[in-house]
Amino acid sequence: MDYHSIYQTETPTFLTQLCDSPPLRRLRDVGMNCGCEYTAFPRFISIARYTRFEHSLGAALIVWRFTRDEAQAAAALLHDVATPVFAHVVDFLHGDYLEQTATESGTAEIIRASAGIGGILRALGLRAEDVEDYHRYPVADNDSPRLSADRLDYTCGNAVNFGLSTWEELAELFADLRVGRNEYGGTELVFHDADKAARFAAIALECSKIYVCDADRYAMQRLSELLRAALAAGALREEDLASTETAVIGKLLADPPLAAEWAAFRALSRTERAAAPDARDGWRRIFAKHRRIDPYVEGRGRVSAFDPGFASALTAFMNEDLDYYVLGE
Repeated sequence: MDYHSIYQTETPTFLTQLCDSPPLRRLRDVGMNCGCEYTAFPRFISIARYTRFEHSLGAALIVWRFTRDEAQAAAALLHDVATPVFAHVVDFLHGDYLEQTATESGTAEIIRASAGIGGILRALGLRAEDVEDYHRYPVADNDSPRLSADRLDYTCGNAVNFGLSTWEELAELFADLRVGRNEYGGTELVFHDADKAARFAAIALECSKIYVCDADRYAMQRLSELLRAALAAGALREEDLASTETAVIGKLLADPPLAAEWAAFRALSRTERAAAPDARDGWRRIFAKHRRIDPYVEGRGRVSAFDPGFASALTAFMNEDLDYYVLGE
């Protein structure tokens, strides 16, 4: 099914026009799973292609559904235009894997440099500064563990891909959401039904666990090292990271040593962990950002405030110790 129809049955014309701009079209060839989908790890080998374009449009449609505000919806649509190939792998490449914000740099510049985007914005009576920072719009984005359109869409998309839920269930959960006020008086997407909120929270937590699992972290680290080697060898230039995954993979395959490394990356299918590495090559000690969502329920507070099971599981996840070595083969 077209999962976007869960959020909004029709896409407004201005979003369709923006989707046809080159910066948005590029995102059709940038994946959401940060290169993991190219490996043979059981968790990732059979997942469907889920792109930054699909995610961006999903986030925009959620914002449009709840705000009917063109600036907010456009900001949500454009929030990932600077995302490089393999997404947060480039954060690992640049040593920003704990914050994962390096991939957002350049968003404003790309928007301002696009004549197509500029023309569409002017027709709407908007300026670049109205849409280049989606963080200013709390329905689009807000501080973790609050729920926003950005977190909502990637949780839904990944939950189905990882076999944690179905679009039918997620449609039912989505229908319970509304724009409300949280415990701080701020605007947030909030649930009305506590049971639905708790179910969504549980699904989101399982997704979060996958984002930092050994296979995910190891794949991202190995791919970042491959990109670094390609840059050092001159097979890639820094600007290539702002192109498409198809183009970058093509350049890796054109260089025999890098092609062999890419094949080894593609073949990764299992991991093991140890407190200290043995003599085998390939051990990595990899920390990661722990993403979390603790939804707010009208009249009840955060799920963690009334669901002790979820509170305990969330605390255990946030306190998870990743200080060990991982080997992938």
